[in-house]
Amino acid sequence: MFVGNLSETINLGSSFAQRLNPESIVLLLGPIGSGKTSFVKGIAKGLCISEDITSPTFALSHHYNSGKIPLIHLDLYRLKDSFIAKELYISEEEEAIQNHAILVIEWPELVKPMIDNFWKIEISYAKDFGRNYKIWDPKNSLTFE
Repeated sequence: MFVGNLSETINLGSSFAQRLNPESIVLLLGPIGSGKTSFVKGIAKGLCISEDITSPTFALSHHYNSGKIPLIHLDLYRLKDSFIAKELYISEEEEAIQNHAILVIEWPELVKPMIDNFWKIEISYAKDFGRNYKIWDPKNSLTFE
């Protein structure tokens, strides 16, 4: 699926949010600057979250509780130690379950083998302009491009 600009990315994320349920896990893959956090802003918009959505690159996670469903946004970019990444994931997953929250993970490569049921969003740069989004739903083996 081709997305041309920031507002289209946010709208795609907002529409995608309607497919999510409490305790859904979303893995976001793509290069730096590809729109992962903007997509999360769209998910938050779709969940009616009123807080400003920012990248948790340095904080590692942000929790948003003001919407229809709570959202936990995890960013593992800075973590190189798989043990630390897995410990953080386990802690945030437990909190997501307790609070019936959606868990979105940027840079999930170190924890992906631990997760059984998840949505996967792959973002890539389009040849001349914009982004391509590939959305995979393992429950139904569906891919949206």
